[in-house]
Amino acid sequence: MDEAILRFGREKRNGRRVVFTNGCFDVLHPGHIKTLEQARSLGDALIVAINSDASVASLKPGRPLIPENERAEVLAALESVDAVVIYNELTPREIVSALLPDVLVKGGDWADNKIIGREEVEAAGGRVVSIPVVPGYSTTEILRKIREGAPSAATQAGTATATPAQPSPTKI
Repeated sequence: MDEAILRFGREKRNGRRVVFTNGCFDVLHPGHIKTLEQARSLGDALIVAINSDASVASLKPGRPLIPENERAEVLAALESVDAVVIYNELTPREIVSALLPDVLVKGGDWADNKIIGREEVEAAGGRVVSIPVVPGYSTTEILRKIREGAPSAATQAGTATATPAQPSPTKI
């Protein structure tokens, strides 16, 4: 956390708008990617705070599936993410209070009055933005399908046989 504060603290920003969001990010899916890209578009740098393994386990029994350092590594590799911070507490209030981002972002599944750090950010002149959840994507639902042995996407699409590889999206 200290490194993120040194790089993105209010006195170090030089006019850059810092955006902050947080979550477990246990099984990264397209809904996460779209949300992070939207969050990044609200400023010049996006800081993502992730719950530590112990914190996730307290909030979601049986998880995380992916260790914190690996979750952080995957998130840090995304073009939209400028820094990743791991926190042990159940909420990111300490990080939000220390960083005081210009924009605090949460998914639309969070009620406005339940967004941790809202008071601190708004008191410092920042704003809180709720980004609508991308329909059709849920880590909990993905894990349920895996546990129940749901048919693969290829089987559901009627293409259980091998198909030629499609070109991957590329960064331009």
